[in-house]
Amino acid sequence: MIRADALAAAPGIRHAFLTRQGGVSSGLFSSLNCGYGSGDDNANVRANRERAADAIGLGADDLATLYQVHSADVVEVTAPWALDERPKADALVTRTPGVGLGILTADCVPVLFADANAGVVGAAHAGWKGALGGVVAATIEAMEGLGAARAGIVAAVGPCIRQASYEVGSELRQAFVDADAASAGFFAASKCDGHFMFDLAGFVSRALADAGVQWEDVGLDTYADADRFFSYRRATHKGEPDYGRGISLIRLAHG
Repeated sequence: MIRADALAAAPGIRHAFLTRQGGVSSGLFSSLNCGYGSGDDNANVRANRERAADAIGLGADDLATLYQVHSADVVEVTAPWALDERPKADALVTRTPGVGLGILTADCVPVLFADANAGVVGAAHAGWKGALGGVVAATIEAMEGLGAARAGIVAAVGPCIRQASYEVGSELRQAFVDADAASAGFFAASKCDGHFMFDLAGFVSRALADAGVQWEDVGLDTYADADRFFSYRRATHKGEPDYGRGISLIRLAHG
């Protein structure tokens, strides 16, 4: 379990970036796989979610998670929903104490947000599509709609694939540069002609800085650390047929 210093210091906020360790799943999903979208047994995923939720003092039924679609769409949560009623979106916000917000990742960037003074928290899943589409800014705006102030928001960038591990094609770089020429700075030449190493975490961090919120980055690479993290890209490179999903959580501990 990993905590960000700024969020850990925020009064009335509990959060955790969970590793893959400490669960009940086996094989490719060993061991704290929290993704129902994987091929793991649902009973294992349920048990793992119970363990994950306990890290922030909740039960699995207190968690709200999404059917993530790599969008910039944000959902306000007032109470957890049933698994088969999960909205298709990639970020959540709430001002309801005791509701846990959960984001699933296996290389994409989990971002957790809190304005402790306003009593508003948020969580976002930022893959390259969502990051380019503005999911960070959309989450902050949704928090403001619930009474948060940008000056009071602290955010943390969690474990994700890092630039040294993330080779992409020229078409992806071009999509970012077409949207903002300054984004070229997040792409370094790779050893393969026509390919680049992409700093997705850096791009997300710039979005946080541009939005005017305080932020920190835990600086951990999901691809490079197989003992602690699931990684879609690592599984693909190894020819594995499936992969587990890690979970990142945040909640208001009290009103």
